[in-house]
Amino acid sequence: MASLILKKIQLRPGTNLYSDNCNLILKKKKQHVHRASILMKNRVMGIVSGSRFVVLLLLSCYCIKFGTAMDTITSSNSIKDPGAITSNSGVFRFGFFSPANSTDRYVGIWYNIGIPEQSVVWIANRNKPLKDDSGVVMIAEDGNLVVSNGQKEILWSSNVKSPAANTSAQVLDSGNLVLRGITDGASLWESFQQPSDAFVPTMKISTNVRTGEKVQLTSWKSSSDPSNGSFSLGLGPLSIPQVFIWNNTRPYWRTGPWNGLIFTGVEHMYSFYLDGFNLVDDKEGNFYIMFGLVGKSYLLYLYLNSQGKLIQRDWDEGKRDWNISWSAPETECDVYGKCGAFGSCDSQKQPICSCLRGFEPKITKEWTRGNWASGCVRSKPLQCERTNNGSKPSKDGFLKLEKMKVPDFAEWSPTLEDKCKEQCLNNCSCVAYAYDAGIGCMSWSENLIDMQKLSTGGLDLYVRLEHSELDTTKERNRIIIITVVIGIIIIAISTFFLWRRKAKQRVNKAKSEEMLLPNKGDNIDEVELQRLPLLKFEELATATTNFSLSNKLGQGGFGPVYKGTLKDGQEIAVKRLSTGSGQGSEEFMTEVSVISTLQHRNLVRLLGCCVEGGERVLVYEYMPNRSLDAFLFDFGMARIFGGNQNQANTKRVVGTHGYMSPEYAMGGHFSEKSDVFSYGVLLLEIISGRRNTSFYNQEHSSSLLGFAWQLWNEDDIMALPYTDQCHFQEIKRCMHVGLLCVQEFAKDRPTISTVISMLNSEIVDLPTPKQPAFIERMIAVDIESPQNNQNRCSINDVTVTNVEGR
Repeated sequence: MASLILKKIQLRPGTNLYSDNCNLILKKKKQHVHRASILMKNRVMGIVSGSRFVVLLLLSCYCIKFGTAMDTITSSNSIKDPGAITSNSGVFRFGFFSPANSTDRYVGIWYNIGIPEQSVVWIANRNKPLKDDSGVVMIAEDGNLVVSNGQKEILWSSNVKSPAANTSAQVLDSGNLVLRGITDGASLWESFQQPSDAFVPTMKISTNVRTGEKVQLTSWKSSSDPSNGSFSLGLGPLSIPQVFIWNNTRPYWRTGPWNGLIFTGVEHMYSFYLDGFNLVDDKEGNFYIMFGLVGKSYLLYLYLNSQGKLIQRDWDEGKRDWNISWSAPETECDVYGKCGAFGSCDSQKQPICSCLRGFEPKITKEWTRGNWASGCVRSKPLQCERTNNGSKPSKDGFLKLEKMKVPDFAEWSPTLEDKCKEQCLNNCSCVAYAYDAGIGCMSWSENLIDMQKLSTGGLDLYVRLEHSELDTTKERNRIIIITVVIGIIIIAISTFFLWRRKAKQRVNKAKSEEMLLPNKGDNIDEVELQRLPLLKFEELATATTNFSLSNKLGQGGFGPVYKGTLKDGQEIAVKRLSTGSGQGSEEFMTEVSVISTLQHRNLVRLLGCCVEGGERVLVYEYMPNRSLDAFLFDFGMARIFGGNQNQANTKRVVGTHGYMSPEYAMGGHFSEKSDVFSYGVLLLEIISGRRNTSFYNQEHSSSLLGFAWQLWNEDDIMALPYTDQCHFQEIKRCMHVGLLCVQEFAKDRPTISTVISMLNSEIVDLPTPKQPAFIERMIAVDIESPQNNQNRCSINDVTVTNVEGR
């Protein structure tokens, strides 16, 4: 149970549980008492005059009265809502509170830390709440402690039949509220004798076998209603001590037998975890369990919640909150009698319930549906149950079950271990036995109820079976045969797949050699090609309907891409190298080598290739929702720009025209600003709704950049499609940022991080954009039209060899 696994919660050095007012009162009280003691000493020694002695006595009486008001209620010192008193050490507080989500007022005790309603350990008027704040806690005329409302109606009383004439109630540092006679100090009534739902250190959960009196916990009805709920916790019938949780009168959970150190049916309970936990027989008919904390620098308690779960809470001083460190029942198997008679529950298996060996479901139909309450019955009767026919059958035996929560209704005997088995075997009514050094011999003569397989702890349980049920030879032979057969099947399957793989590798190698024979002059790496399946060109032509235009997916810099379907129905994307692409065998093999070895969720998988005659074909997996290559472009730099570079030069300019920066297109120089230029073109395409390549001698602009620059200079943003007054400023800012990105000189362009800040409006004032690249050239071309001047030369004219990008 929860208190069984006690976790020491260390309070921070210097932690004070007093409120500021309590500290002040204590300080003054100590000062008064100290002064009083000094004056008394002086008076005894004849130093103090008689008048000062009278003053001293009056001051001492005042101090005593003032001190008792902190943790004590007397006939002249009551508590009115919302007042409260605090125990001497400040750990517990007694007064008025309201549960969460409730306006009713209750009188109770709670830990004086955290949120009061989260740590209430006792309630006086739990079944008769106050409906307003007129409540009073006082000592009545008959000496009882009572709770009354504004109409003087008594809602709760300690109900001592013969209280002393003069009494007081004090809340102790243990959380116990004690009603005492002031004259003799004898305890007349304690809250620990009438607990609510909480079990705190030094409290006793008890039962008296002579009188039948019990002290047990009772759950709240709900989290906002502290009245008596359906669940209760206490000590069960004491053949062997164990703790029960009952749902009304039906058992709901139990701990298993107590062996002097632990409850044997609670998982992960070890004696070295315990801190003063014990079960005591006072030899007067009282049995009780309690736990006391050895150290006082940590706080914990247990409570029974409204769902019937026992929960241990520890105070975490670092978080300033209560932690739940243990609870039960935790799994379905913890619920009492889950699998019925002779059924064992194991939360690690599915289904969780199973009949013991030698038993079968009593109602098979219900059992298969997951209703295990009917339990199990014996498959074969025991020897003692047979009719004596003159033969002498073999004796019954016992099946050993390890780490078990033993069944309920055990019968105890002081027999030693070696005699326990013999005693059960000689008793025809004995169906099982178990032995523990701290308990002794336990036996069962009726149905075995509430058995559970534990992962740790538990006891060895020996269940009586008919002799033939214990014949393990057949079972062992069956296991051996099954194991051997399964092993042979696994070896045969593994051998077949290994042979098939080798054969396929030989075929692929032969195909590769056959296809490469006519092209020995090409720079083809045969080893690299062997990594991929080699497909015939004829097969790919059939798959793509002879590379028909209807199957064409797109056109790259190095050739077209077609959709195809292989004979087995697999859809593929076929990339056929164009003879005019400028890509040679070296680039082809580079692509084969890199993509075939890369596996990434954002990279299309290479399925195979074809090298046949002058044909170079790559086969990729087909993307049904189309690839992102229709929207994202590398602008020629994906293969030439290293991951650790921010600028470089290349002698081979490869990319998509219209998106390449001028310094890259004309000089082969590229940097991160080249990507910014390309991004600017994309941004202008998005807000204009037109592709860069759609402009040619239209509207006196031969490119998107010229069109955007013209609209910017004419302040004619509304000419863009989908532009309205609601989004005018956003579109204008996007055009502004786009023009800043496509400026001719790289040093004028912003970095991509600055672009993001501009688009997010983190930078309010944007610089004025300069004229985009290529604009002068475009204007010059426009001037050269026959209507103007045919002999006029272009400005900033640069000749660039056009090489289409892949």
